[in-house]
Amino acid sequence: MSNKNTSFSTSRRRLLKGLGMVGLLPAIPTIAASTSGHAGHVIVVGGGFGGATAAKYIKRGNPKIDVTLIEPNSTFYTCPFSNLVLAGERSLDSIGHNYDELKNVFGVKVIHAFAEDIDGVAHKVTLSTGEVLSYDRLLLSPGIDMRWNAIEGYDQAASEKAPHAWKAGNQTLLLRKQLEEMEDGGTFVMSVPADPFRCPPGPYERASLVAHYLKHHKPRSKILILDSKDSFSKQGLFTNAWKEIYGDMIEWVGVSGDGRVVRVDADKREVETEFGTLHSASALNIIPPQKAGFIADRAGVTNESGWVPVNPNTFESQQVADIYVVGDATIAAPMPKSGFAANTQGKVAAAAIVASLAGITAPDPYWANTCYSLVNPDYGISVAGVYKVEDNQIITVPGSGGLSAADASSEIRQAEAAYAVGWYEAITQDTWGTKY
Repeated sequence: MSNKNTSFSTSRRRLLKGLGMVGLLPAIPTIAASTSGHAGHVIVVGGGFGGATAAKYIKRGNPKIDVTLIEPNSTFYTCPFSNLVLAGERSLDSIGHNYDELKNVFGVKVIHAFAEDIDGVAHKVTLSTGEVLSYDRLLLSPGIDMRWNAIEGYDQAASEKAPHAWKAGNQTLLLRKQLEEMEDGGTFVMSVPADPFRCPPGPYERASLVAHYLKHHKPRSKILILDSKDSFSKQGLFTNAWKEIYGDMIEWVGVSGDGRVVRVDADKREVETEFGTLHSASALNIIPPQKAGFIADRAGVTNESGWVPVNPNTFESQQVADIYVVGDATIAAPMPKSGFAANTQGKVAAAAIVASLAGITAPDPYWANTCYSLVNPDYGISVAGVYKVEDNQIITVPGSGGLSAADASSEIRQAEAAYAVGWYEAITQDTWGTKY
């Protein structure tokens, strides 16, 4: 290994270790020390990376606060590492997490139901069971919903035949089944939306890991990525790795090359692009445009973009008082819509809620994000950043983060793949604690 690679490896490990510490440090116990007997009731809607983390850290910040988590599913399947399920490298159970630690260790009350309506004036949440709950503070972690029919012919029914698999679980298994049934020499076609959407590097990791599966099981097959953008996250790292590992198996077409899909025929597994080109697929993956989860609309916290503007210091809604919103639903650029970002946002919002109920000032916020992508199970790349508030705007801390080196050795790529596994184990432990 060259001195440059050795130096990069050492500095990279130091950077990633630091980012992990920033992302997982509990900022709240210092606030808890300042609280007295005052408590309150906080309802958290959504038990993903943002909501489960917030529920846990509110209780850590002040155990006297009653916290109720509303989440319809007893097991949460993560989008991170779901592409490994598609590639046959993991089981779906291995990315499933439950709420036992939140209930049994931290005393969070967990109700498995849908939140169907929110009255921000009356401070009430209506559940699918008919129960109406009152809150002092409300935190929403609603995730995303698909913009059905934003692409002609692609509605929820069509997604059962041309899966998006952008919410892990049954959709992941549907797409996996199509891959298994695909003939050798067939074409896997993926449609990618314009920004913003959940997990910007995710489609390209998916293409990579599908290629890994095809290379070993159906080597005459091809992958066609039809993209509504002309550039994407970690583009150079991905495209160089594709050429190195998969040869000409993966073809990427940007929007200027007629990559934007405008019509889907899920029955035929056929798509039409903007200039009238038809593409037939053996396996069809449509990732549609997205918006904040529907309960954000019901709460009145979304704007005309379909996303949620928040106060950058606390992640309280800019539109409805006492409602905080974290995760993919928020407008929080330059932070990406990622599980790591949602986790750190959940901690910042938890600190702000604990402080608000105690009548004290919330601590200064900071966030971190590291996004690993696997080109194959032994080849990892990453992008990282640290964020703070300046002039009431979220900014990237100058000099923080960055991309994996373009000229890194195979040992470095293998180490980053191992870091990705370590990151996943650490953040799921931090968020849910008890695995499925």
